[in-house]
Amino acid sequence: MTTKTRPILVLGSTGKTGRRVTARLRERGHDVRAASRKGPARFDWNDENTWEPVLEGAHAAYLVDSMQSDAGDSMGRFAELAAARGVERLVLLSHRDWVVPEGEEKLPCERAVRESGAEWTLLKPAWFAQNFSEDPFFRGQLVDGEVVWSAGAGTEPFVDVEDIADVAVAALTEDGHAGEAYELSGPRLLSLGAVADEVARATGRHITYRPASPEEFTAHAAGHGLPDDFTGLLNTLFGWIAENRFATLGDGVRRALGREPRDFADYVRATAATGIWQG
Repeated sequence: MTTKTRPILVLGSTGKTGRRVTARLRERGHDVRAASRKGPARFDWNDENTWEPVLEGAHAAYLVDSMQSDAGDSMGRFAELAAARGVERLVLLSHRDWVVPEGEEKLPCERAVRESGAEWTLLKPAWFAQNFSEDPFFRGQLVDGEVVWSAGAGTEPFVDVEDIADVAVAALTEDGHAGEAYELSGPRLLSLGAVADEVARATGRHITYRPASPEEFTAHAAGHGLPDDFTGLLNTLFGWIAENRFATLGDGVRRALGREPRDFADYVRATAATGIWQG
């Protein structure tokens, strides 16, 4: 069996990145094992009986962690099992480095993949541009005409998920990406006010950004039915944007693909044309 005919495992195959990775691989003629909790290739981080079957015979795997408190431990066991079963390449959708006290492990899922024994590539993206169209809460704000975040005047280099998928497919199928940690971002920094302005221009609607305090955002989110724990996480992430903690451009798209990343305005124009922000 050649590398091309051995399946490539895609975890989270119904998610924002996973479904795009799956589609691209299939377009290129690869055998894809699209795994999810309810898909034909069933995979559940909380059910280890589902792990070995999805790894059987796979050449490479696209990994998305469980987003649970024990994600690093689970990833460690899964990555070790993958390498033991002959999976040669692991591509992890990670995050930009979280800021933690000195000496603590920043991203345990990354360490788990690095220590697995397989070739590895880390994808470290900025905020997804597609959150504004594919996340119901954020899309709803644009439909309502008011973006309410506790992010102040901070900026973020929003990355197009299409670019993340392109880099993932390259790392899964081509040589030259082993041992790389790709910082993935768009080509410019945008404030939330600039985001609202871009969508307003593309849709011909009046859309504004209202900076909120964490307390005001908590009340706003509660009124839209967001769970308290998710609201708390968003306030933390928005606070980091307000501090411009990650207001830097990554060169990962250029290094991995040899081209510039897609611009946020291109994403907005294409998305506006679907009518999804018209309500």
